[in-house]
Amino acid sequence: MTTAEATVVRFTVLADATERLDRFLADQLSLSRTQAARLVAAGGVRVAGVVARASRLLKHRDEVVVELPAIEPPRHLLPADIPLTIVYEDEHLLVIDKPAGLVVHPAPGHWNDTLVNALMARGTQLSEGSVGRPGLVHRLDRDTSGLMVVAKNDLSHRKLAHAIAQRKVKRTYAALAWGHLDASPTVMEARIARHPQDRKRMWISDLGRPSRTDGYVIGRFASCELLRLELHTGRTHQIRVHLESIGHPVVGDPIYAGGGSRRIQGSARALADRIERGTPRQALHAAGLAFRHPASGEELQFRAEWPADLMPALKLAAGSEVVAPQEALTYLQFYERDA
Repeated sequence: MTTAEATVVRFTVLADATERLDRFLADQLSLSRTQAARLVAAGGVRVAGVVARASRLLKHRDEVVVELPAIEPPRHLLPADIPLTIVYEDEHLLVIDKPAGLVVHPAPGHWNDTLVNALMARGTQLSEGSVGRPGLVHRLDRDTSGLMVVAKNDLSHRKLAHAIAQRKVKRTYAALAWGHLDASPTVMEARIARHPQDRKRMWISDLGRPSRTDGYVIGRFASCELLRLELHTGRTHQIRVHLESIGHPVVGDPIYAGGGSRRIQGSARALADRIERGTPRQALHAAGLAFRHPASGEELQFRAEWPADLMPALKLAAGSEVVAPQEALTYLQFYERDA
């Protein structure tokens, strides 16, 4: 059956032996396992009427319903004159301090105004990457600012991607989070999956993928804290989901707000309301990036100071007289653990 938006395909499992759903779909629809897994992750596959996971084992006579999204017409990536802050560049890679508000790769609603389009406009050679995402080894959310590495050739891309998979790329984030952590460090370990009802959200689920974030308190203020967050895994929205799950969501987060300033009680509530009004987006910033160069093996380390658009919120939280305007993270000894 075909609708204006999608094609719906139905299967009945005839085999007696159990089989994983992603393998079944790959065989039946002539897809790669990765493509099949993405189709399932997008919530487009139901077994016995229930949205299923890729690892689900199918049984004899199970009914599998697949909703195939409408195929977008072919699109050519177009250059866009968007200013970028280049922290480092050579013939193998470049490191960018991405501004908040910039989408990383083309997608519905943002086909020609992304980081990829900006890189094309400056004539940057990029690795092939996945479709529509040349050069992108990892990504940041649209409203998260900070450091990203981009690969210029396929060999560098493979080596950097492997280093990330082996947890040899150190990614450090700074965030303002509501309330006060019970301990520093706080280790946040939980399985993260896409929310079954809201496909734009992630949530903690026993059926999700393992994830870990370590949180360190850098500055403790009346209603919130400045945290240093070190990633051990790189799940979608990982830091934001982890902090919400322990009751300390990122200040200004529109999705994982957890009540925002309303969770602050007593005399600190009025200041918390002012901080929330003065935070234009989620107060999350990729402040540190360290890895070995894919060609030379040299250890590279980069820092990106707390961004200007979030400085009013930090000053409100900490008190303007104790925060250096240009190098706030350095002033607050955020990078001391890098030494």
